[in-house]
Amino acid sequence: MNLLILGGTSFLGPAIVAKAKESGWKVTLFNRGKTNPGLFKDLEQIHGDRDPKKEPGLEPLAAAIRSGRTWDAVIDTSAYVPRVMRASAELLKPAVRHYVLITTVNVYANPLPMHADETAPLATDPPEGEEKLTNELYGPLKAACERVLASVYGERATMLRPGLIVGPGDPTDRFSYWPARMQRGGKVAVPLAEKPWACETSFIDVRDLADFACLCAEKGHGGAFNCAGPDGPLTMDGLVWGCRAAFGNNATLVPMDEAWLLEHGVQPWMGMPLWIPSSMADEATMGSISRRKGIEHGLQFRALAHTARDTAEWLAKTKPDFDFGAKPGAAGISRAAESELLKEWESRATTS
Repeated sequence: MNLLILGGTSFLGPAIVAKAKESGWKVTLFNRGKTNPGLFKDLEQIHGDRDPKKEPGLEPLAAAIRSGRTWDAVIDTSAYVPRVMRASAELLKPAVRHYVLITTVNVYANPLPMHADETAPLATDPPEGEEKLTNELYGPLKAACERVLASVYGERATMLRPGLIVGPGDPTDRFSYWPARMQRGGKVAVPLAEKPWACETSFIDVRDLADFACLCAEKGHGGAFNCAGPDGPLTMDGLVWGCRAAFGNNATLVPMDEAWLLEHGVQPWMGMPLWIPSSMADEATMGSISRRKGIEHGLQFRALAHTARDTAEWLAKTKPDFDFGAKPGAAGISRAAESELLKEWESRATTS
């Protein structure tokens, strides 16, 4: 198998490279050579830019194709703008048998129904010429990229739609907060949901997504696939208790009322990572998204404990004593803020 990766040196990319090398494939990377440039010196790398408007653009890749280079498949980890998507898709069409694009569950139109599958309507295209990656336009731009790829490659195109990608190397600190916090032990502030069944959460280990991307590239599975695990429903309670169990149940969980947390300035999703209050259940449908089609085509999810322990091990090696949430806008609750939160909660319980 001869594989081309667009990107390849940040988080998901190295996981794809690792899987491809494990499978004995020949791997070529096309990227700018700016992110982690010391990685993969043993691999062929063609340096250019996805955007034809930025020198040298796609010309180095085009030159390789003119010289007769072909690949069995390409895995594209870095398409965000439909204009740029079209440029690479059209350039590679005669030189690549199958095109795998990593997109996002955010491609779906709102409101997304519970347990939506891949047939759910996609977001409408952004205004013509709009390419700014805002929170509001991220999903529509990715949906537009999917439409472009499908128009160029047809059944030879795969669109993988992950939600939150987690595991070793995760730069967002969201899921990572919970393994690190449970490993540290002591009293841990966690949300006490009014309706614990109302909001499901979902994520995929970066290595599981890489495995499935390579499987689709090899087998030629066409179409769209939701890639949001685990393989069954997972509530916030299940997440925190599962992470606690992964580290020997040494942490003492302190459940706090959702309304009380909100009153005390704890923000959902980022402030207390992955938490969606029961009051927002009608908006939190992404966690229930159907993954049946992917599973039927070979998508697998490793155990929560496996991901939690590996993530904590990576953090210990790369960011020892890291304090989540200590900087403005960062994910998680800092040690000082959590200590104060625990004191206030215990004081409330004592005086009530």
